[in-house]
Amino acid sequence: MKKILSIIIAMMLTVALLAACNGGADPAPDAAGDGEFTMAFVARSQADPFAVWLADAVLAEAENYPNITVTVYDGMADDSTQNALIEAAIVQEYDIIVVQPNNGEVQRSFVEDIVAAGILAMTTNARIDGIEGASSVDADPYEQGAVQARAALDMIPENARVVVLLGPPGNFHADERERAWDEIFFSERTDVVTVGRDIANWETPQAQTLMEDWILAADGDIDAIISMNDGMAIGAITAWEMAGNSGADILSFAVDGTAEAVLAIRDGRMTQTTLQSANALAELILRTANDLLTGAQTQVDIDIDNPIVSLDNVDDFIQMHINAGNLTADD
Repeated sequence: MKKILSIIIAMMLTVALLAACNGGADPAPDAAGDGEFTMAFVARSQADPFAVWLADAVLAEAENYPNITVTVYDGMADDSTQNALIEAAIVQEYDIIVVQPNNGEVQRSFVEDIVAAGILAMTTNARIDGIEGASSVDADPYEQGAVQARAALDMIPENARVVVLLGPPGNFHADERERAWDEIFFSERTDVVTVGRDIANWETPQAQTLMEDWILAADGDIDAIISMNDGMAIGAITAWEMAGNSGADILSFAVDGTAEAVLAIRDGRMTQTTLQSANALAELILRTANDLLTGAQTQVDIDIDNPIVSLDNVDDFIQMHINAGNLTADD
């Protein structure tokens, strides 16, 4: 049974919103195809490497569920866009709407609207806590940051100068990873000097620009990059290298375990990261959705594990990405 799977980008957003405004959407979306159930996956942003990995993994995993047809919408890292997409999905009466929030508190009321409409709701990466009737599939973001912060206690040298790259304020994962670093590392290592600490919204180009400014301000005297995700770490490392340095000359800590990050670790450009497996999330998202849609479960809240990826084990995670189709053997 063939499944129709599509990524809805900016042009399609206009169509969805017009349908919602005109009340002209069919009770079951056209994307339903042969599937018995329809799922809208409202992604945070297709410019965010992890969000791209997760959306692709959800589509791939959906192939194992011929009874579920998945449509992925691009929230474009914009609250208004994402909220409008959720509203359009409600009007189109999807059977289940899965939201990867851009900013959990801003999306909260819209996920509550999903539940109020009698549609199954799920949040993921990051979950929005406390919505009665909504399920969630996520990781423990505090522990994702904590495993790195504990390692850094011994790895970052005395009187080191560091920079800190933060995710969007109000985002559960961004806030919890930052809290873990503050409580475990910075409260203990009072000798460490923070040269720069700013929000880069998960985005590589923003992090690169911040790092360029910090390198100039610190006259290149920076010992470590502490980042709440891989994309921002890669941006900072790129700026460091463009300034004539080597990635091997600076420590870097992040979260996600993206394909780009594991290659950077293999090549000595990045120190380590915490794996947040989009494949594992996708498996649980589809399994949970199937259980909810078929009535096997009424509400599910579940987390994946948080292994560290370092030079010692990076080959295993490169193979993971090869198996998932994110890398080839030649990369």
